[in-house]
Amino acid sequence: MKQRTASLGITLGVLLLVLAIPAVREVAWGFLDGALGGRNHFNLWSTMSRASVIVGMAMAVLVAFRAGLINLGGEGQLVLGGLTAAMIGIYVELPEGAPPALLALLALTAAMLVSGLWALFAGWLDRGLGIPLLVGSLLLNYPANQFASWLVSHPLRDVMSGVAQSHKIDAAARLPRFPGTIMDYGVFIVLLVVVLVIWFERNSVLGYRIRMHGYSSAFAKASGLPTTKLYYQSLFISGALAGLVGFIVVFGFSQRYIDGMLTAPLYAWTGVVAVLLASTVPWLVPVSATAFAILATGAGGMERVAGIPREVAQVIQGLVILWLAASSCSLHRDR
Repeated sequence: MKQRTASLGITLGVLLLVLAIPAVREVAWGFLDGALGGRNHFNLWSTMSRASVIVGMAMAVLVAFRAGLINLGGEGQLVLGGLTAAMIGIYVELPEGAPPALLALLALTAAMLVSGLWALFAGWLDRGLGIPLLVGSLLLNYPANQFASWLVSHPLRDVMSGVAQSHKIDAAARLPRFPGTIMDYGVFIVLLVVVLVIWFERNSVLGYRIRMHGYSSAFAKASGLPTTKLYYQSLFISGALAGLVGFIVVFGFSQRYIDGMLTAPLYAWTGVVAVLLASTVPWLVPVSATAFAILATGAGGMERVAGIPREVAQVIQGLVILWLAASSCSLHRDR
């Protein structure tokens, strides 16, 4: 305990000394302004919007990881969920007099179903063909991404826009935005997901069984639990949550599917890193994910103010991954 306190004191002392340097203060101010400032706090809304997506993807990863399953297919599941939601929002016509919210609900359900089934496919490759889940789920990202790219570049493309993107979804069915901001009400859906996942994981019978499966699938099987069923249930829930996030982005922020909009920002991979950094502790995952969102948007401010490339944020994220990997290897050696 004393060593931790001393380390924290030394860290804070070094930080204060560094901030005393004018050039460093300029960089720090640029970072804070990029993440939280801007005209009418535009950057703050941008950070919160980005954080909601990363938090959502982190919760999707968390469900699989807590079950002991390395699902790295979140990116493909996110893409297919967003694409499905866009197709429903654009091409499905409701009966006359039906509320527009019904279209959004239909799109949400379809997105979660398609993404959940895509995750199950990765599980079938593992259990049925012997392709490890880590490898199979990772490889399935590529056909999902390429298929979505082809659809919005050719048959579903909004030709008049001049870029690879779909038409806009029905205006009445879109998620409303906070007045004067770019942040939509999808943040409330993500907050609800966070609460439900934490509650589900700690208080439900299925959540307990999934945790037991994650601790030791052999022990869970010896205890009489249906481990095969739990395996597929965990994967489906994880994939479905990724599809839900895809729906939120399409019906909220972008209001259409744009090629690369879900892959270029690395939402899925940042979610994985956030879960690992939080050591799969459910209540810490949203905090970790939000920190990465602040890092990404703050990097843009540093680039504008001090000329420091925003790619520094990705470098820092990579260093976090290396640090986590090194810590894991050290732990295994100690055992």
